[in-house]
Amino acid sequence: MSINLAFTDWLALLAHFLSLSLLAVGGAITTAPDMHRYLVTEQHWLSDPQFSSSIALAQAAPGPNVLFIALFGWNVGLNAGGGTAAGMAAWPLAALGVLIAMIGILVPSTTLTFAATRWSHQNRELRAVRAFKQGMAPIVIALLIATGWLLVANLGQAGKSWPLGLLTAVTALLVWRTRIHMLWLLGTGGLLGWFGLV
Repeated sequence: MSINLAFTDWLALLAHFLSLSLLAVGGAITTAPDMHRYLVTEQHWLSDPQFSSSIALAQAAPGPNVLFIALFGWNVGLNAGGGTAAGMAAWPLAALGVLIAMIGILVPSTTLTFAATRWSHQNRELRAVRAFKQGMAPIVIALLIATGWLLVANLGQAGKSWPLGLLTAVTALLVWRTRIHMLWLLGTGGLLGWFGLV
């Protein structure tokens, strides 16, 4: 995939990630639906497979959850440099994409988190602080569900794979109500997938 990005497009990418950074309640992954809307649907800077594989690769790799943002930036820059056909000649723009995406997603949320954490720790007994913390939980859960639905829909599986939905619900219930270690649940899900049951 090859695209043309002007200086204003790079600024728009930075501005979009700056704004999403402040909405990343529950982690950057919760903003994936809006990133898909912007990068794939509106701007056509990434393809659906690039978007989904960036998230999958980042989630499979060890390290922080925010790695998929770097991959989005890399792929946008790579596409701006002529795509994979351009080879190493596209790498400087890919590196620029990583830099812009990571600065955009990290600087506002890190600054806000630092300031808010210091303030809320000093005022942790206030009723408003306790209410805010309790009120954020349903928002985070809803954003994570929207992200999961988007990723399943990109694979063409939304509404078709009821065993996968059932497995997800049972796993969520087991995590919530039991002390079964998460690795056992991941291993079980992997074996069910390997045998083609989900």
